Amino acid sequence: MILEQQLSQRSQSECEICKSGDALELYAVPPQTAKTEDNCIMICGTCKSQIEKAEEMDKNHWRCLTASMWSEVPAVQVVTWRMLNRLSAEGWAADNLDTMYLDDDMLAWAKAGKDDQAAEVAEVHKDALGSPLLAGDSVVLTKTLDVKGSSLNAKLGTVVKNIRLVEDNTDQIEGRIEGQVIVILTKYVRKQN
Repeated sequence: MILEQQLSQRSQSECEICKSGDALELYAVPPQTAKTEDNCIMICGTCKSQIEKAEEMDKNHWRCLTASMWSEVPAVQVVTWRMLNRLSAEGWAADNLDTMYLDDDMLAWAKAGKDDQAAEVAEVHKDALGSPLLAGDSVVLTKTLDVKGSSLNAKLGTVVKNIRLVEDNTDQIEGRIEGQVIVILTKYVRKQN
């Protein structure tokens, strides 16, 4: 009960994601072995039910991620990153995801909880060497690419960060190069480690 009191005080009795004051509860951000102040958040029922996919996603509700992405609480950042990835087809979410930074440990934690999202996609996106690609990965171009409909020329060796997967085509990803979001064929990229 002490942890719940600490989190309630930290959150000022508001949902740490959307700032709602409705019926808050302790939420341990998976995967975790023990509940701590860094890996738990206080969350409202609306956010929790949509995170756990018990309720249909209300895209407008999640515009709050624009503010929560700047939280200093690791668990809030991880949940925000995961939800922005689930909403990456929305322009505002994709822009926020491109702006958001997680250190390597937190990014690994965020990706570890995306197993359920990866299971939704029957086929896996793979790079030129056969390594699986996930949303948010960084890739390196293995070939200089001319971008159709643009004067942009994406050079060999260019690093593309925070890629998005094209849902209905495992041969394509989306990435931002020189401020433009472009579609890139997976056979021309190598996953950056």
